[in-house]
Amino acid sequence: KGRVGRSAQRAYAYFLHPVTTSLSETARQRLETISEATELGAGFRIAMRDMEIRGAGDLLGSRQHGHIAAIGFDLYTRLLAQAVQEARMQQEIDGRTLPETELVDEMSAYVQPLEQAVQINLPLAAYLPESYVPDGTLRLQLYRRLAGLTTEKEIDDLRTELKDRFGKLPEEAKNLCFQLRLKLDAVRAGAKVITTEEEQIMIRADSLEDLDRVWLQRRLGERARVARRAVWLPLDEDDRWRTVLIATLQAIAEGLG
Repeated sequence: KGRVGRSAQRAYAYFLHPVTTSLSETARQRLETISEATELGAGFRIAMRDMEIRGAGDLLGSRQHGHIAAIGFDLYTRLLAQAVQEARMQQEIDGRTLPETELVDEMSAYVQPLEQAVQINLPLAAYLPESYVPDGTLRLQLYRRLAGLTTEKEIDDLRTELKDRFGKLPEEAKNLCFQLRLKLDAVRAGAKVITTEEEQIMIRADSLEDLDRVWLQRRLGERARVARRAVWLPLDEDDRWRTVLIATLQAIAEGLG
């Protein structure tokens, strides 16, 4: 781990493995990604590809490391993008500018109000499979567009475009569209975290303090549990939990007026 080379100083990294040991498919894919992504600022593209390889790849990430693990990939990228923008503004005030790199450009696609950031961690493989969109650059462009969608119509339009260009959506791509739609409802409901906890779905929302929680409990029924700042829903084995989750967020938004 770590930087190889700096600025104008060129350096090289060599990855060696015993000839008597076969590489796993995951290791082979990661090495191929590193060898292909050689341009300046390619770290973001490598990170996106790594998410796909691990099956976490919805932009909303699950198993990450370090600071990303602590706050979630989505919020991490927003914070990083905001820091880049602030640094760029300060450099302009000082009469200098930050160098234009692919990393800065890609991260800028994630800049949305931090108060609207929602951390989602659900048992779904949500990404664009390489078998569906083989070109890595095109996949990254599509991820950028997906990250910037702000309405249900925009999601539906892009979903239709994907179907027209690449054919029937695989389950992973459908899941990605679902989670993007879920985020819109979560923002309207004031939810900050949606995750699984002991065979249940937990929605954490400070906005519940401003809501008639007795009304919400009656609205959701006995299978749900409404608390001061959270709602727990059953995680059914079939896909019914998706419909229930969306309906719950919409009910919270309705109760907030």
